[in-house]
Amino acid sequence: MKLHLVEDLLTAAMAVRVFGRDALTVLRRLAAASVLMGMSELRGRRDVGGGE
Repeated sequence: MKLHLVEDLLTAAMAVRVFGRDALTVLRRLAAASVLMGMSELRGRRDVGGGE
């Protein structure tokens, strides 16, 4: 049973090492996109509503 746990942990560690950088890149792009969406939302409110 312990050998299976070690194999699973090694597989998870390898997956994190291989895909970790890609996951960080995706998270950074999502964060940047959400910031841009928020900024455009604020600009839209200021232009239409007069600064609520």
